[in-house]
Amino acid sequence: MKPHWPAPAGLHTTSPRLPVEGEVPSFAGATGWLNSPPLTAADLRGKIVLVNFWTYTCVNWLRQLPYVRAWAGKYADHGLVVIGVHTPEFGFEHDLGNVRRAVRDMRIDYPVAIDNDYAVWSAFDNHYWPALYFADAQGRIRHHHFGEGEYQQSEMVIQQLLAEAGTTEVGHELVSVDPRGLEVPADWASLRSPETYTGYERTENFASTVIFSSNKFLSCFRRSELSRARP
Repeated sequence: MKPHWPAPAGLHTTSPRLPVEGEVPSFAGATGWLNSPPLTAADLRGKIVLVNFWTYTCVNWLRQLPYVRAWAGKYADHGLVVIGVHTPEFGFEHDLGNVRRAVRDMRIDYPVAIDNDYAVWSAFDNHYWPALYFADAQGRIRHHHFGEGEYQQSEMVIQQLLAEAGTTEVGHELVSVDPRGLEVPADWASLRSPETYTGYERTENFASTVIFSSNKFLSCFRRSELSRARP
């Protein structure tokens, strides 16, 4: 995947300033919160904010999670606030108990806004799982990234925004993660099919030479190895 933003691969705190993409929208439309009381723009003023749109069955987000979790742990004491916005794709993902269980099992301890009505999603005009939005201490979005990858550049953006806010102890070292299970990235060099779905009616762009007919269930299909970004 080619970078969709014009910053060089060597972006760092000495790089040109990131552009202003707009103000951080309100989280008032969230239907609930986990790990935190409801957060407002006033609560976040003066903080660097990373907003991560996710849904717990999204394999692309699962593979991004180790980095988001590591950034939250490393930079919290330096002024970074990570907010996970859980916007469900499927009906069962609306169940708060399911989301709460996923948050616990996936070791997420940063604030999570429950976005069952898609209000926060709409406020950001977001269209992807996962999506990252990076905001500065003045509440302005300065960068975004959709889908997996570009982890080094994303962390450099965090470091640059922290430096702009006056943080002097961050350094340039990047996190190292050890993903396990579903968090392990796909072998992109060997994949031939983009994202597809289980079931004849929704299967498309499938690289297999096997011909499937209607009403036959596509079993043992590992969607976790076939997609990078979700529309």
